[in-house]
Amino acid sequence: MGRLNFALGQNKEICLPTSVLTPPIDPDSLSEAVLEFPDNRLLIDLCGEYDRNLAAIEQKIGVHILRRGNQLSVHGGTEAVEECETVLRGLYERLEEGRDVESGDIDREIRMGPADATPDSEGTRDGNQLEMFRGGRVEIKTRKKRVEPRTEAQQTYVESLFKNELAFGIGPAGTGKTYLAVAVGVSMFIDGAVDRIILSRPAVEAGEKLGYLPGDMKDKVDPYMQPLYDALNDFLPAKQVAKLIEEKRIEIAPLAFMRGRTLANAFVVLDEAQNATSMQMKMFLTRLGEGSRMVITGDRSQVDLPRGVSSGLHDAERLLKHIPKISFNYFTSKDVVRHPLVAAIIEAYEEEEARGK
Repeated sequence: MGRLNFALGQNKEICLPTSVLTPPIDPDSLSEAVLEFPDNRLLIDLCGEYDRNLAAIEQKIGVHILRRGNQLSVHGGTEAVEECETVLRGLYERLEEGRDVESGDIDREIRMGPADATPDSEGTRDGNQLEMFRGGRVEIKTRKKRVEPRTEAQQTYVESLFKNELAFGIGPAGTGKTYLAVAVGVSMFIDGAVDRIILSRPAVEAGEKLGYLPGDMKDKVDPYMQPLYDALNDFLPAKQVAKLIEEKRIEIAPLAFMRGRTLANAFVVLDEAQNATSMQMKMFLTRLGEGSRMVITGDRSQVDLPRGVSSGLHDAERLLKHIPKISFNYFTSKDVVRHPLVAAIIEAYEEEEARGK
């Protein structure tokens, strides 16, 4: 860690730290903004424990933030300073509304940017399920938390889940396809728009031979379904999830168990759809009943089907694109909301695949 001294105006000098995480600033393009926050308690929450929120913003935007009493002084390039100012004000407004600020909220604020709010722009609503706020941002309400899309692609995806009876979410791991779909399903269930939630996955081994698992059918199947349980437990209390599963109002089952059923008044999610065969995909899509919503999610780069077996997701995409009221939503590595390394890993594999073609 080193330090840089810069002169600003007459007889004014600042001393900024430098590190590998926040690159040095060109003195010729240096700009400064001083932001004042009236509530010191909210300012403490904005900065985070040991100023970790400020450190995250510094690293992501490429600025230096100095804290002076109830003021934050932002130094960096002109555009970076303006962006940082917008992010800090947006996060502070969030705290004023009684919400928390976590690392994901910082990431969303940076990615999404300011909303073009006007006094008349109250957004749209679909029953009590979809609330558009801050000039068009989407919020999904569940029993345990509120979920907000962190990228433009995620926001478009969530909107399409509320608007369309059948929607596809296609893209790499970590882009929130399944997580957001389950959140929308829980929101619709809480509001009474659907009577049941049905979550399904093909029970396909990911390149490993797991052998004969011990226990009854549920014990054998649950390891494949665990990501769906994890998502549900994020949105509903564990005891409520267990009770709803016992009452069959929430079902988590392998794709093979869907044959012969008509899924009416339900929110249905098929996860890992790239591992469904063409016949399985046709079977699943034709289960759609009155009053139901269906979401198909998958990653075309992670097909675990035997060599020579066509992916049902690929076929469905090719055959159904021209049908109205079926939405196809696509994600890229830029929409990854897991650890930043995940996006870099996906991009590296995509580049290698492109070179091999």
